[in-house]
Amino acid sequence: MNAPLLRRIVIVGGGSAGWMTAAALSSLLGPKDVAITLVESDAIGTVGVGEATIPDILAFHRMLGVNEAEFMAATRATFKLGIEFVDWGAKGDRYIHPFGQHGVDMQGIDFHQYWLRAREDGATDPIEAYSLCAVAAQAGRFVLPDPNPRSVLSQIRYAYHFDATLYARFLRRYAETRGVVRVEGTVGEVGQDARGDIARLTLSDGRVVEGDFFFDCTGFRALLIGQTLDAGFVDWSPWLPCDTALAVPSAHAGAPTPYTRSTARDAGWQWRIPTQRRVGNGHIFASAFQSEDAARDVMLATLEAAPLADPRRITFRAGCRERFWQGNCIAIGLAAGFLEPLESTSIYLIQEGISRFISLFPRGDIPEILRTEYNRHMRTEFEQVRDFIILHYAATTRDDTPFWNYCRTMTLPDTLLHKIELFRETGRVFRYNDELFARPSWVAVMLGQGIMPTTSDPIVATLPADDVARSLASMREAMAAAVQRMPTHGEFLLRYCPAVAA
Repeated sequence: MNAPLLRRIVIVGGGSAGWMTAAALSSLLGPKDVAITLVESDAIGTVGVGEATIPDILAFHRMLGVNEAEFMAATRATFKLGIEFVDWGAKGDRYIHPFGQHGVDMQGIDFHQYWLRAREDGATDPIEAYSLCAVAAQAGRFVLPDPNPRSVLSQIRYAYHFDATLYARFLRRYAETRGVVRVEGTVGEVGQDARGDIARLTLSDGRVVEGDFFFDCTGFRALLIGQTLDAGFVDWSPWLPCDTALAVPSAHAGAPTPYTRSTARDAGWQWRIPTQRRVGNGHIFASAFQSEDAARDVMLATLEAAPLADPRRITFRAGCRERFWQGNCIAIGLAAGFLEPLESTSIYLIQEGISRFISLFPRGDIPEILRTEYNRHMRTEFEQVRDFIILHYAATTRDDTPFWNYCRTMTLPDTLLHKIELFRETGRVFRYNDELFARPSWVAVMLGQGIMPTTSDPIVATLPADDVARSLASMREAMAAAVQRMPTHGEFLLRYCPAVAA
């Protein structure tokens, strides 16, 4: 006989993590079947900085049935075609990690192998000259992708920059319309049953919220998964030593760019995330290598326009939970782990945690195999993103500060070391276990930061040099011409999704 269904789901904590969870579950579960309650307190702040995303968020919004222009207007969003990295491989370097592919693969061989061959023959164009997203980003232009796969504009892939606080509000309206009940209050006590599962929350005013299943979206506090269930934490700070961030909004100095910028600093890096009404800025640094006062001075001195508030300090430790799902509780967002937002993966990891739970949605009695599968998958996701972020620090020739000397010489995870050496020796990159970052992303960062293969593909080496050069020139010219026909990013935003008033 089938076990009873889950009837009461409780989400503890709001912000992007809590309301994304509430929105996703309410899009699939009717309130008559499953009661969804979200407990949060206006007195407890969220991290809530300007948020940059990756293209996977479009799939999440499609699942919800969200109207893109409406969402963008409500969250004052802009489009994002990739990330510009400044001073990472060496001081003075600049490259773009674009969304989408470089060029077109030919005869079953990766495009970058043809680019490497052309470089051996004397070509000097950077590989991003063959990415439509990179060329459009540098020109400050944007258009939605063409659904016709034969059009060069079909190669456009994009994500968003938005105000994280407004995003949580947008999803709250969505979820409450679908029956999610929000309870204002702080949790004073967590009650457990005889098995150790969470049974109830007693709020500070004495009210009791009972549930069959709980989501911990309480951020770094990890009230349920950490403080109550002690699900363990895997510390990755030896590979990712940054542990403090200072965040501040600023005015615009010009039209919002369709890309995020990450600038390497003496002991970390600085982000720039343009939304329609303001620019989100932050300086992430390693406190073992730089004081907070020095980091603040660097950030404020390098803002492109006046700050709109005082900097906010956020401390963290890189790593993830040993167990993301323990008992009848799953950690989502910062409660599950933290990887600095160098590649804008925070929202993605929230989204992945939610969608994996939905794919394993349990009955009232939860088989251990479901928890095992969920934990295996999420650990793999975190580790794969971790390796890609570490790559940016390790692939540097900088030796101008103690921080960069540490990063340049640190021992790497074997999984990352294998990828770097395979690319350095053969120019080849392979994707494992449906990992988030595909070949074009690894190629963009490794080439952008100076990891140059010692040889190109031997099959491509047999092709006539003139044929290779003509093919590449044709692609480059088609992309440049397509970008020139695009409207500017600012023009497109004004026509498509102008920001609504507060």
